[in-house]
Amino acid sequence: MAQSIVNEVERVPEILPETAQEFAGFASDPAPLLVAQYERIAREEMQALPFYHPAMPIVAECTLFEGQWLGCVLTPWMLSVVVLPGPEQLWPVRSNSERLALQLPCGNLTFMVGELPETGQLLACSLMSPIDPHLGAEEGRALVSSALKMLLSLPVQQGEGGVNLSRRRLFGARRGLGLGATES
Repeated sequence: MAQSIVNEVERVPEILPETAQEFAGFASDPAPLLVAQYERIAREEMQALPFYHPAMPIVAECTLFEGQWLGCVLTPWMLSVVVLPGPEQLWPVRSNSERLALQLPCGNLTFMVGELPETGQLLACSLMSPIDPHLGAEEGRALVSSALKMLLSLPVQQGEGGVNLSRRRLFGARRGLGLGATES
C-alpha cells in the first residue's frame, strides 16, 4: 500500500513570504509551468554544455497521485521524476539537496529537494542524466509518458514456477542455460 507523500503538514494561517516555513500546492497541472521554466534554464544556462542534446524537446507530464502532483520531465540534459504539492496541500520548506525516500506503486525512490524560481521547491529523482545522445525527439516524448505510467504501475513478481529473471540467472543464460532452465 502506498504511503502518503506528505503527511506531517498541518494548515497554518497566512505566513509572510520572507519567513515562510510552508508553501501551498498547485490547484492545476504544473506541467506547463515546468516546461516554461526549463526552457528558460536551457536558453540561459545549459546550451553551451557538452552533454546538451539540442534536438531533444522539453516535455513535462503530471498527474495527481495521493493529492500530490507526480510528473516526469524531459530536457535536453536529463529525464527526471518530480513531485510537487497538489491542490490544497501545504508542504514544509526543506533544505535544498535534502533527500526523501518515497513509496510509489512501482517501488521506493529517493528524491532530492530542489527549487525552481516559479514553482518553488519540488522533489526530483533523476532517471537519466545526461540524456542518451542517440535518443530521438519522438522517443524522448514517448519515454516521458511511459515512465509516468510505470511509476504508477504495481511491481510484477513471478510466482512459484515462474521464469527466474534474477541477474545471476540472466548472466547464466549466456553460458548455455536457457531462461526457462533450472540451475543445480
